[in-house]
Amino acid sequence: MRNRHVGAHLMNDYSSRSHTILTVHITSEQQAEGGVFISKQGKINFVDLAGSEMTKKTHSEGKTLEEANNINKSLMVLGYCIASLSDSKKRSGHIPYRDSKLTKLLADSL
Repeated sequence: MRNRHVGAHLMNDYSSRSHTILTVHITSEQQAEGGVFISKQGKINFVDLAGSEMTKKTHSEGKTLEEANNINKSLMVLGYCIASLSDSKKRSGHIPYRDSKLTKLLADSL
């Protein structure tokens, strides 16, 4: 987790400034009858989300404020995607995966 960004603000001395995704790809091969190999593949995403930022309470400014806005936007879009996918009426419509980097990366797992 060497690329993990943290920072301090009025509410927290050690605030996560980024989301983290660890993707594990798994491949399994079995030999079937006739010497043919059957390959199964999958992946697991482990996701650590930064918490939402209350910019009025943290008094964030400059780069910290920009990071907080990006964190809040990505969490909001993730919520929209999950809500759209869980509503059978909205599922056939537009799912806003492209509205944030986080949901783009997780689109095939949601």
